[in-house]
Amino acid sequence: MTQEIHDLVPASDLVALGEPTHREPAFGVVRNHLFARLVERGFRSIALETDRVAALAVQAYVTHGAGSLDAAMTTGFTHGFGELAANRRLVTWIHHHNASRPAEDHVHFYGFDVPTEMMSYPSPRTCLEYVRDYLGARVELTGLLGDDDRWGRTEAVLDPRASIGATADAHALHSIADDLLTSLHARAPELVATTSLTRWRAAKVHATAALDLLRMHRQAAKPADPSLRLEGLSAVRDAIMARHLVDIRTLEARRGPTLVFAHNRHLQRHPSTWTTEDAAMRWSGAGAIVTTVWDGGYTFVPGSLGSSSEVGLVEPAPHTFEGRLRSATTPWSLTKPTNLDGADVRTDTTPDYFPLDQQTVDAADALLHISDGAAAVAEVGA
Repeated sequence: MTQEIHDLVPASDLVALGEPTHREPAFGVVRNHLFARLVERGFRSIALETDRVAALAVQAYVTHGAGSLDAAMTTGFTHGFGELAANRRLVTWIHHHNASRPAEDHVHFYGFDVPTEMMSYPSPRTCLEYVRDYLGARVELTGLLGDDDRWGRTEAVLDPRASIGATADAHALHSIADDLLTSLHARAPELVATTSLTRWRAAKVHATAALDLLRMHRQAAKPADPSLRLEGLSAVRDAIMARHLVDIRTLEARRGPTLVFAHNRHLQRHPSTWTTEDAAMRWSGAGAIVTTVWDGGYTFVPGSLGSSSEVGLVEPAPHTFEGRLRSATTPWSLTKPTNLDGADVRTDTTPDYFPLDQQTVDAADALLHISDGAAAVAEVGA
């Protein structure tokens, strides 16, 4: 057991640190601690499970001081993650780190998720208008977009008949978004010369996000059993997340490695599963896709949790994966995934916690185990 990530993580361009639940604050606190140590060893970027377009506001704040910390936290995160104290401290730390260093040594911040919420997929209006205005293109969008509510309502995700994704308007918008992205590339020399490479890249992120939103809406419009619909939507989301990770590594290749932080299910190398009372779903997560199609180094460090008052977990049984890890962990540590064969999957969990299993352990390069959430926060320092 160790608390030094460089003792366990091999030389890798992409280190994926996972958490088994979004509700335990200790994972964000420990992530911040580990990332600071990795920056000392050459890491120059971090990517979180938040919308890539929204995260541009955080990147502008930490590298150029654009806006304020409050604005970055409000507009730069999705899924409510801007309200998490650990994320606020992370953004503050990166901002202070960059303030005293040259641009080539700055730490960059990325989101690698799609611009959606669990049960709401917004209109592509904002992204399309951003690219249109950047290009100075004369494209009529208002009539095709219509009222934003017809895109973002929950019914459009749950019921294919309520989705706008298969309509003629959506198909026309997809064609326009594709043309705008092509124009961005065709005019790149002119646009970069008259604006900047940073602005051109931001426009490209918006253009691809518009296409991704239209893909999500199109998937939501496909009639299928509810479980198959959710499985299909999860698969499309993770495919987009994987593409974003490969793109981020292309941008960061010459600057240093990247730490990725998200739920274990997005980062693991083997297929992701989600079982509810009504459905059993299986799809390839972003980590499984990246390790298949990308030839850069990928390191997977899943997180696990012993007890947590935030999540409602008591001490795990000794024969479970978490129980074995807890016996040698106080209050958190990193370890090689050894000596865990024959352990049982934990069953005293909540819907918010995904326990360790043998597949996850076998595919891991190391494990982050937090035996007690509150004690880990107290040790690392909030």
